[in-house]
Amino acid sequence: MSSSPLIQTVGELVRENPARSRVFEHFSIDYCCGGKVPLREACRERGLDADRVAADLALVDAEPAPSTEDPASMGLAALADHIEATHHAYLREELPRLDFMTKKVAQVHGDAEPRLHEIRQVFVTCREELEAHMLKEERVLFPMIRELEQADGAVAFHCGSLANPIEMMEHEHDSAGHAMSRFKELTDGYAPPEWACNTYRAMVDGLAAFERDMHQHVHKENNVLFPRALELEASRPPKGGS
Repeated sequence: MSSSPLIQTVGELVRENPARSRVFEHFSIDYCCGGKVPLREACRERGLDADRVAADLALVDAEPAPSTEDPASMGLAALADHIEATHHAYLREELPRLDFMTKKVAQVHGDAEPRLHEIRQVFVTCREELEAHMLKEERVLFPMIRELEQADGAVAFHCGSLANPIEMMEHEHDSAGHAMSRFKELTDGYAPPEWACNTYRAMVDGLAAFERDMHQHVHKENNVLFPRALELEASRPPKGGS
């Protein structure tokens, strides 16, 4: 931080690092319309411990390095568990936040920047598809993969081969990838305009983080989990075979 966060305004703090908006949202501190208030005063008005809020902001700024754990070194069940605990959990926390911001920013600034309405439309469709996608993985595909890994021999699945649901999941990944590309195009590479308010800036920052997480998420499934599951299935002789 360029100076003591307690004397900086809430708006300045978010402008320096839009990811800080998550801390302010957690404490219900208005960083948009109320962004001209110094952090110490904003905390006093809400009866908050200013040092605690500043400490949380410092944690956001620290940005711990991403895990270096190699997905390829995990067992199939462990990797499925990791994807649920890391990427599915992220989406369930972040999608409602992005939903609120894309709606608010489109309503307030859509006349000045019509592309915000398309961002909103693309997001609504993407969220619906991802929420359904996660349920299909958690309730159908991942349990099948765990069952296959735990079994001593071949497993008879109701859908035939794992290739069938995997093909569907990969098609849905492609759809999510198109949405990510559209977000990037519609935000000029995640660069908010100079006149953008802090909610606008936080939305753009959130969409950029959304894309980064989706890239890792889809990589772990398309390039690691799914091929290894299909390889294991193919290595098992069919039931009743030699």
